[in-house]
Amino acid sequence: MHSQKVTMHITPESREITTKDMPTIKAVDINLAVADKLLLKDINLTLKGKGITVLLGANGAGKSLLLRILHGLVKPSSGQLLWNHQPVVNITQYRQQQALVFQKPVLLRRSVKANIDFVLSLQPQYRGFHQRKLRHQKSLQLLTAAGLAMDAKTPARLLSGGEQQRLALCRALAINPTILFLDEATASLDPASTKRIEQQIKQVVTNGIRVVMVSHDIKQAKRLADEIIFLHQGRLLEQSNARAFFEEPQTTEAKDYLSGKIFL
Repeated sequence: MHSQKVTMHITPESREITTKDMPTIKAVDINLAVADKLLLKDINLTLKGKGITVLLGANGAGKSLLLRILHGLVKPSSGQLLWNHQPVVNITQYRQQQALVFQKPVLLRRSVKANIDFVLSLQPQYRGFHQRKLRHQKSLQLLTAAGLAMDAKTPARLLSGGEQQRLALCRALAINPTILFLDEATASLDPASTKRIEQQIKQVVTNGIRVVMVSHDIKQAKRLADEIIFLHQGRLLEQSNARAFFEEPQTTEAKDYLSGKIFL
């Protein structure tokens, strides 16, 4: 496949995003039980402002489960989600304002560009026969920004793993979300592909989109995070500025995790 430098440019539409008030998501007393086992316990947190929040913790800490609850994909056993200080009642409408990218890209068995066109066709401003030209322009804009324009006609399944993940990010951005959730988006990628994805993530934030991501990579969290949420055995033990967390964690569990003593 073609190798291109990733350069995501701020378009008039993305500048418009930066003028919006950043949404606030609040989790209040969230619990999640599965088969009588409590997997998330008394989670209280607030996500507000711009930047990148990274969820850290050992395997089984509950990071991905919490991410899915915040996105509205998983319903908690108890507790409440608030969006801009109002209870989330219509979960479909809530999720339409966000996007989620998984570790393994979920793509259609179509061309690279057709994957983007399909998502755009579901958006009101791009829907219908008469909006084909607008969809075409927007698709190429997104693919160019991600370095995939030369592969527009290529079947998505023939892309490399890193290229597929960049395409998955493009699909997520096609809905113009205010918050982007990433669940270990670079976990199975080589260093070069990881670097490209991280460039995309940084530009997403520059364009005014809030990013909340799960990562097992402490070095990646140090490179990207503005804020850290640390989970241990289903409990939220720390939520703090990233530099403060790495320089002076407040709990024994966080200190042990950073030193490599906690791995499962």
